[in-house]
Amino acid sequence: MKRKTLTQYLVEQQRAEHALGSEVRLLIEIVSRACKTISHAVSKGALGGVLGSLESENVQGEVQKKLDVISNEVLLEANEWGGHLAAMASEEMETIHLIPNRYPKGEFLLLFDPLDGSSNIDINVSIGTIFSVLRAPASASGREITEEDFLQPGSTQVVAGYAIYGPQTMLVLTIGQGVMGFTLDREMGSWLLTHENMTIPADTKEFAINMSNMRHWAPPVRRYIDECLAGKTGVRGKDFNTRWIAAMVADVHRLITRGGIFMYPWDAREPGKPGKLRLMYEANPMSMLVEQAGGASTDGTQRILDIQPTSLHQRVGVVLGSKNEVELVTRYHHEASKSA
Repeated sequence: MKRKTLTQYLVEQQRAEHALGSEVRLLIEIVSRACKTISHAVSKGALGGVLGSLESENVQGEVQKKLDVISNEVLLEANEWGGHLAAMASEEMETIHLIPNRYPKGEFLLLFDPLDGSSNIDINVSIGTIFSVLRAPASASGREITEEDFLQPGSTQVVAGYAIYGPQTMLVLTIGQGVMGFTLDREMGSWLLTHENMTIPADTKEFAINMSNMRHWAPPVRRYIDECLAGKTGVRGKDFNTRWIAAMVADVHRLITRGGIFMYPWDAREPGKPGKLRLMYEANPMSMLVEQAGGASTDGTQRILDIQPTSLHQRVGVVLGSKNEVELVTRYHHEASKSA
């Protein structure tokens, strides 16, 4: 069977009424080519001299891996000249990256986490690139883009996706018409459609959370996990499996592929922070993908895609995946708030 390429899929969507504009199609193709380059660098590992850390820190105060910086540069350079973007923002950079004046400018904004799961780089565990596309506000016409132009709720995203660099390199994408998975054929150099209309079952027996933080969790999270751990003898009446890869892109890929719930909630280690993950670069694009696959995503109390961002590097608690489990965790948070 001859498989459909990413380009064929995007052209078909462009031809469909109101499904996809030509600028967005070309933008996705440029991002996908950049992900191929990153995949190649990742696959070289020690042979390419890309393992290990640098002496620098990113805006989050995290020590940067060599591949973090390489991936960031690849995405910036690939997307500067295409004429589809007004500006970019990256988890690795303090502020936005304006398109240089020597290049034409478009009406879209690109956000990305260039290499999610950096702690897994040196141990050869799956990592990935997460990206999101927004439309620049109409008010930005004729002036320079500012950080405020990026502060749009996740519900306004035009495109969301990720590339996962594992045993196979895959690109998982939504343009608001379901979730499609493409696998990189290294011999052909093409992305081929291998997973059509990916869906998340409403129920699951699998959860992903960092159990070492249990003593810091809020009571609703502790309640939910305790019930899962009780198994068949508890109120849930079924046994659960625990999975934790420590790379959001890999954990979310697993649940989009076979179901599950992923949780990185608020905890008491840094009570002033609403969560660990970044709203703009991680939570929003992953929430769009999960919802398009039939799942749900909240911060514990409200839908993540409805959150109005207030800063470029805003953090948020995340609960996403199989719909019935996410709704249960959210209900536990609301019950705790009422009793408090």
